[in-house]
Parts: sequence; C-alpha cells; structure tokens
Amino acid sequence: MWRTYRDEVEFFVVYIREAHPLDGYSPLGGDGHPIVEDPQDLSERNRVAKTCSTRLALEPMPMLVDDVDDVVGDAYAAHPDRIYLVGRDGRVSYRGGEGPFLFDPGELETAIRLELSTF
Repeated sequence: MWRTYRDEVEFFVVYIREAHPLDGYSPLGGDGHPIVEDPQDLSERNRVAKTCSTRLALEPMPMLVDDVDDVVGDAYAAHPDRIYLVGRDGRVSYRGGEGPFLFDPGELETAIRLELSTF
C-alpha cells in the first residue's frame, strides 16, 4: 500500500509501547520474535524501534517514536497496534480497530481512496 500511495499520502509508523516485553504482563520472545525488556528511556525505545523497523522490513517508511511517557499511544488508544488516516484537513478520517485482531489494512486502503477522491 505504501508503494501504491506514497506519492499522494505521507505514511508513518509510530512506534509506541512494546506489546510483549519480557518484563510485561504478556511476555513473548523467541520463535522469531525479538526478546526485549520494556524500554526505560527514549534511547532504549529508539533502539527497540529500530530493531522492529528492520525485522518487519518497514524501511524506507519513516518511523516516529513515542516517548516513554506514552502520550501518543494513550491519546490514540493505539496499544498494541492501530491504523489511522489523518485527512488533509488535519482531522482523523479513519480509525482502524484495535490490533491485532481488528487490524484491517484493506479498510485503510478504502479510506485512502475516499480521502483522495474528495480533493
């Protein structure tokens, strides 16, 4: 989708709180999953975000990193993952369901097409 719309839509991955840190309530590691503890400062979170971006082959899509106070993640109810589309007017024009089970990129593509057709 990024390759299809990158000339018309700015895409960003926003890295928020780690969903499955070893020291969290739902730890997960091994079997191809990174083994990380919950970052305690922005430097650690940046390092984990870089690992995520590399392992998921998200580059060259830009990644923004929420601070450890989780202001962005909390404001957008984004944990563990969620898709948003911000329209040209600066308002949220699409808010996807809570991931991973209600994470639906096809809905985002429909929302992008609708947004692009209105301008």
